[in-house]
Amino acid sequence: MDGPPDVLSRGGVDWSRPWFAPWQGPGGPVLERVAAGQGLHDALNAADGAPLRFVPQAALPAATPYERYIFESNSCPVRGGWHDFFNGICWLGLPQAKLQMNRLQAAQIAVAGEGAPRGPVRDAITVFDENGALLDAPPPLWEALRARDWRRLFVTLRPLWHEARLLVTGHALLEKLLAPRKALTAHVWNAQCPLDRMEIADAWLAGELTPQALAAKPFMPLPVLGLPRWWPQNQNFSFYDDSLVFRSRRPPK
Repeated sequence: MDGPPDVLSRGGVDWSRPWFAPWQGPGGPVLERVAAGQGLHDALNAADGAPLRFVPQAALPAATPYERYIFESNSCPVRGGWHDFFNGICWLGLPQAKLQMNRLQAAQIAVAGEGAPRGPVRDAITVFDENGALLDAPPPLWEALRARDWRRLFVTLRPLWHEARLLVTGHALLEKLLAPRKALTAHVWNAQCPLDRMEIADAWLAGELTPQALAAKPFMPLPVLGLPRWWPQNQNFSFYDDSLVFRSRRPPK
């Protein structure tokens, strides 16, 4: 859904959606400034709390790795579409975590060299940065999720979801959720902190982002539209019978 700058000026984000609601604080004013005629990088720079400067995509030198450029220049190149809008507001809402992911990416590039395969740490960072989410949930929900016991997770234990909270942190997933579809899946991290305040979630996540943790890929796949109250169709429990979306755990090799 990336596109020309005027795409953003047409709106398109329903902040009442549960996946977008936590991002209205940083994101709403940015879209208002774009609608008033600012370029996306200027609209992001006008926000409070950005840990770096946003610059036009043309500022990225040819053949320079994107993550290395951010680390060395403290500047994030921005195109004028939804993908970079969501990436930008993730920098505003989760500045410590985004900085830590960039530091780790740059360190991995420095060790392995430019053009080398990503390796497990960079792979995990990319997966989480693009499609990640934090889930604060009671232990029985996590046990069912690890077992891929979808009926137990979403039907038997449905009342427990009132005690749970999911914060979508992946900017690519947020972009995809502009047009929700059943198969959209987050890679969720077990958050050991409340998620009702972004700054608390940011500090916790930044502290957890270590090479050791990431190499172990501490994520679980979770089809986000399965969450109670997130999508009206899942009130009919046959929603969870789709084995192409709600897949069983693979047997060990």
